[in-house]
Amino acid sequence: MFDVIIAGGGPTGSMLAGELRLHGVRVLVLEKDAEPAPYVRSLGLHTRSLEVLDQRGLLERFLAHGRRFPIGGHFAGIDKPPLERLDTAHPYALAIPQPVTDRLLAEHAAEAGADVRRGRELVGLSQDEDGVSAELADGTRVRSRYLVGCDGGRSTVRKLLGVAFPGEPARTVTLLGEMELTEDPAAIAAVVAEVRKTQLVFGAIPLGDGVYRVVVPAEGVAEDRAVPPTVEEFGRQLRAWAGTDFGVRSPRWLSRFGDATRLAERYRAGRVLLAGDAAHIHPPAGGQGLNRGIQDAFNLGWKLAAELGGWAPEGLLDSYESERRPVAADVLDNTRAQMELMSTEPGPQAVRRLLSELMDFEQVHRYLIGKITAIGVRYDFGEGHDLLGRRMRDVRLKRGRLYELMRGGRGLLLDQTGRLSAGGWEDRVDTVVDTVVDTVVDTVADPGGGLDVPAVLLRPDGHVAWAGDDQRELLDRLPRWFGAPGRTA
Repeated sequence: MFDVIIAGGGPTGSMLAGELRLHGVRVLVLEKDAEPAPYVRSLGLHTRSLEVLDQRGLLERFLAHGRRFPIGGHFAGIDKPPLERLDTAHPYALAIPQPVTDRLLAEHAAEAGADVRRGRELVGLSQDEDGVSAELADGTRVRSRYLVGCDGGRSTVRKLLGVAFPGEPARTVTLLGEMELTEDPAAIAAVVAEVRKTQLVFGAIPLGDGVYRVVVPAEGVAEDRAVPPTVEEFGRQLRAWAGTDFGVRSPRWLSRFGDATRLAERYRAGRVLLAGDAAHIHPPAGGQGLNRGIQDAFNLGWKLAAELGGWAPEGLLDSYESERRPVAADVLDNTRAQMELMSTEPGPQAVRRLLSELMDFEQVHRYLIGKITAIGVRYDFGEGHDLLGRRMRDVRLKRGRLYELMRGGRGLLLDQTGRLSAGGWEDRVDTVVDTVVDTVVDTVADPGGGLDVPAVLLRPDGHVAWAGDDQRELLDRLPRWFGAPGRTA
């Protein structure tokens, strides 16, 4: 019997498997596809995901395969110069194809000891008070104490649970694929630049050897978007928008996606939970989908491990939904807004021009960047210091970087006073008595700053659970996130 079965071996599932293995949880990952998907749906990673990878010692692997780009105009493709002095050690986006991200996270999960089985499709499940039984397409059954559906927007797990997936259906559909374009590259670039003056949902990005990533509006909303388009359909739509099909031929893969927005009614049903696209789908504006899935896993992993370890305080596992579902709802809102702003209709275009003017105000621009990159996320931990509920950015200490000290997936008390103690929670919380000697960025953009406080208590996901210098307040806050103290208290 496993502790956790994860249905879906994509980035969300692999990240979750790695997080659970940090705590010795026995994990089985079931992936229905026998081979990894070769196509590039996501093009990169945002700042918060890079911070997550840094906190787990994985970032260098990803940097070796990607290219860094300064964070500029992300919202609805409105072109603005990059902002300086962002509140992060990673003020850039990393361009990295999704197959590479998938591979690196899957390798990490396997290295950490997860049992990963490809070509294994979950087709049924049942649960009781002791665990979950999963039925596979080949007739075999496996059992675990918990199961997490990370199996995408058409989630089998969500459907088997009967969890509603309300939202707005797609109103527009876009074709996406990789194929050869035989026309002159300079001519292709010139035509694309001209079309994008009025149609932002259009593009042809060279990938090398005459192969392009092509994005073009579809003719209408397909009855079944699971059916891939044909190269002939791409040709027709390219001619309709650009006056040429660019000599399209030899497709590697073809797909279509819509602008539907849907959010699972709940993220948990007994011993079964949902994460990533299984819990929320939205248009790809801003490239937030894969990133939010990784961040879902980062939030859920330590909480589920705590539940399995027997030390989770009441309500800790349910806080996964109460924290991450509002984040997803906000993403649905901002992606739908971006899609409206990319419309060719006069009304949305007028709003787009107004927003472009507003983004010239640094505070507006910074706020929107915080949404897209997720560094602006703040969980509701109640009243307290302005840092409360925010993720802590990396800082330099006398003994090293803060993020380097968090790689074990435990809580951390950073005490600059030398007077505080997390005695009784030593098996769950590391105490670091040290002083911040330098910031990893030149200045602090967030209102609270995060460096002038005497001490901070960080959850395993890096969010600030408490800030101050009062030992009694600290002792009041520790049980909320780390359960009852042990016998050494």
